[in-house]
Amino acid sequence: MQQNEDEAGRKSATDEIDDIARPGRRGPWRRSLAPVAALILAAAAVLLTARHPGAQQHPPAAAAPAVPVTVTKATRQDVPVWLRGLGTVQALNTVLVRARVDGTLDKFPVAEGQLVKQGDLLAVIDPRPYKAMLDQAIAKKAQDDAQLVNARLDLQRYAALAKKDFASRQQVDTQVAMVSQFTAALKADDAAIEAAQLNLSFCYITAPFDGRVGLRQVDPGNLVHATDAGGIVLVTQVHPITVVFTLPQADLPPILDAMAEHKLEVAAWTSDDKARLATGTLLTPDNTIDTSTGTIRLKATFPNLDDRLWPGQFVDAQLLLRTEQNAVTVPTPAVQHGPNGLYVYVVNPDSTVQRHPIQAEDRGPVMTVMKGLDPGLTIVLDGQSRLENGMHVAATPARVQTALTGG
Repeated sequence: MQQNEDEAGRKSATDEIDDIARPGRRGPWRRSLAPVAALILAAAAVLLTARHPGAQQHPPAAAAPAVPVTVTKATRQDVPVWLRGLGTVQALNTVLVRARVDGTLDKFPVAEGQLVKQGDLLAVIDPRPYKAMLDQAIAKKAQDDAQLVNARLDLQRYAALAKKDFASRQQVDTQVAMVSQFTAALKADDAAIEAAQLNLSFCYITAPFDGRVGLRQVDPGNLVHATDAGGIVLVTQVHPITVVFTLPQADLPPILDAMAEHKLEVAAWTSDDKARLATGTLLTPDNTIDTSTGTIRLKATFPNLDDRLWPGQFVDAQLLLRTEQNAVTVPTPAVQHGPNGLYVYVVNPDSTVQRHPIQAEDRGPVMTVMKGLDPGLTIVLDGQSRLENGMHVAATPARVQTALTGG
């Protein structure tokens, strides 16, 4: 029905134009009415468009979807300043137990891996040959002592006879020399006895300090010598224990300044930074800088009562230099690196983002903002790769706040 009405309207307008232009009319009239006919056709077209608005209009373009991001807050907190270096665990003391006398290893009374105290018996070398040498030295001393007694008695006799001219002066002098000779022999005997006692004591090897026994290198029944390079067993002192690590030489002046004020804390972490193993204190830096690498070695001590540090183990050593009070911080993943420096995306109240240049220093899990950001601002923590200035975001707060318990 609507189509019939449209056709009737078009027919009416056409008839009117034909009526104006049909033959018999004057030419000038036809020329003057041509613009009027054009206006009538345009009005008809507008009328048809108004009756069917959907015929000429297109649906509006859909708005760009909001980018999903994770956000957090720029906060004020105390920030520890850690210096990090690769370290190696070393025993406080290490001794390779060797035989000091030749003989058969008779006993090994401790178990491998056992903790021992200073003076505990570690190994026994067959003592019988050295006990015999000691007995021989003692017997020799007794013999020389008896001869000395006799020489002194003879000296007394010769001295009495010489006063009555029944003995010559030469005999007296000879007897004096005999007494001196046997006196010296007794001193040599004492030295021999002491040496024999010392060799006998070397047959009983004891722990030089509190430590842990390593793997046995020689089994009982084998002949051992003082010149053996491998030794019998290795003993290490692990309570306390040390860690030696390196830092750039530029870190040495602030370390020395901090050491003058207080003891510096050192944390030992696993090499993958997933677990904190122990906490100790800085003992000392080395007395020279390695000129080939431009680094300085430092040694820290750890109580190691739980044996989480082991000699030869590689660790991540982290030295607590100082703590910056009430600093503005952001999580390190929120900071982006651009051609003009560091920046973060700040979420505005209308859910749009704006790029903010900042100046910051790396502090491990957080960056300390030196300039360019105020505390309390909402910043994008994850999802920055799809963002540009002015884009809308769908923000989700981060579940876990960045912790500063480690280096």
